[in-house]
Amino acid sequence: MHSNSLLLAAATSVSFLADLASAHGFVTGVRVNGGTWFPGSDPVWYYYPQGAPATTGWNSLNQDLGFVSPSDFGSNNIACHKSATPGKLYINANAGDSLTIYWNTWPGDSHKGPVINYLAQCNGECTNANAGSLSFTKFDAQGYSSGTWATDRITAPNNFTTTVRIPPRLRPGNYVLRHEIIALHGAGSDNGAQNYPQCLNIKIGGSGSVSLPGGTPGNMLYSRSDPGIRFNLYTNNINYPIPGPALWTGAN
Repeated sequence: MHSNSLLLAAATSVSFLADLASAHGFVTGVRVNGGTWFPGSDPVWYYYPQGAPATTGWNSLNQDLGFVSPSDFGSNNIACHKSATPGKLYINANAGDSLTIYWNTWPGDSHKGPVINYLAQCNGECTNANAGSLSFTKFDAQGYSSGTWATDRITAPNNFTTTVRIPPRLRPGNYVLRHEIIALHGAGSDNGAQNYPQCLNIKIGGSGSVSLPGGTPGNMLYSRSDPGIRFNLYTNNINYPIPGPALWTGAN
């Protein structure tokens, strides 16, 4: 009887952890200007015997739909998630286009925080890049405003989507879009923030002439003590500082 109880408890714990992990999300794909659909990486790629399907998204070892913790900020995992490898396709878009980014789900009632977008230009084809070689420029960031977190706008009104505009004067080229949610429900404690970076290849066309600045390597974007990483969201007067390098508007 005792051993059966232990087995039941273990099974219940595994089920609970599975449900907890499944509550987190991933980017299923991107729609350009409300039209053409470009698929992202589904974490189940890992289990395909024939290998991962070709998508625009970077494959990573996030099969638990988990996160990158602040203790891992010094590694390349924070760039595009754990052990990420580049997607084999590109989103095709022009400078100034709108990208609607689709998450499969997001637990917005509990996992509140900022939504941040970066671009990194590839030296050649992004399909041959590695996370450690990329330097990211923050070009869009939404945090907390008028009682609403950026994650709130992903869930209730927008059916797990968020939209970002490519800077209209950006020079054509091959880029990696780094889209990220940082969940702050545990961030009042050291190492409590949860980063969910998602990377996708994007080939940008158009007639823009402005290049990205030098950018910041992924493993230098944040530190675990940054005010926007170590942050207690359970306060009355929220004044949230979005973490990371300064917002770049040079191609707007």
